[in-house]
Amino acid sequence: MTPSIIDKLLDRAFEEDLSGGDLTTEACVLPAAQARATAVARKPLVVCGGEVFLRAFTRLDPEVEARVHIAEGTAVEKGAVLWEVRGRARSLLMAERTALNFAQRMSGIATAARTYTSALAPGSSTRIADTRKTTPGLRVLERYAVRTGGAHNHRDNLGSAVMIKDNHIIAAGGIGPAVERARARAPHTSRVEVEVANFAELDQALAAGADIIMLDNFSVEDVRAAVELVRKLPVRPILEASGGITLERIRALSEAGVDVISVGALTHSAPAADIALDLAL
Repeated sequence: MTPSIIDKLLDRAFEEDLSGGDLTTEACVLPAAQARATAVARKPLVVCGGEVFLRAFTRLDPEVEARVHIAEGTAVEKGAVLWEVRGRARSLLMAERTALNFAQRMSGIATAARTYTSALAPGSSTRIADTRKTTPGLRVLERYAVRTGGAHNHRDNLGSAVMIKDNHIIAAGGIGPAVERARARAPHTSRVEVEVANFAELDQALAAGADIIMLDNFSVEDVRAAVELVRKLPVRPILEASGGITLERIRALSEAGVDVISVGALTHSAPAADIALDLAL
């Protein structure tokens, strides 16, 4: 996350929320009124998004004073004071919802990521990774939240890695032709990943020399069998489990020896964290 990206996202959010002003605040609150507001966790969560939260207030009003109380990535209990802002009461009220929307979303994702990584078998080297199932326009924030929670990022965008999925295989005429063409076209720095739905496709991906193989909707037993199969190879591809991944399956999948577990739910289904802004004059 860079300051320029954060400011662009905030400007778009303010345009959406304040294009007609704030009728309530402007009618009820005197221009000179000063206030202090603290962001408080209403439930346990992993803190994330403080930079965006505080910048929302200073972007709207540069004279607002902002303070961090708890560092990013910290797991806190109900009642913890996360961040604090001081300044014009009008400014604090106008920026409140935008600031909370970002912070609640990011802390919710970080909390989910921490929950999933904590479910791995003790001592496991398996990575929990996100997917591209992110909110359009907010990927940079959501990916940051995943990392803050202790998980990892998958490819950032379609141009950052070769990932041959089922529809690519159909369009290319098979796994072999798809991998061959990808090798000829992709930069030498890029790995080639292939999604497979069964052991016949796994064999084809191995024969084609895929660097990474995504086991799509494989059972735990089938994942274990696939791991045992590739362990016998002189050059071992990375194995990734994906599709239908739930929290309850994480430990068993990691114990099966898979290298990566990609979880779309980290971003597309993480509930917003419960954070409130308490204002006092």
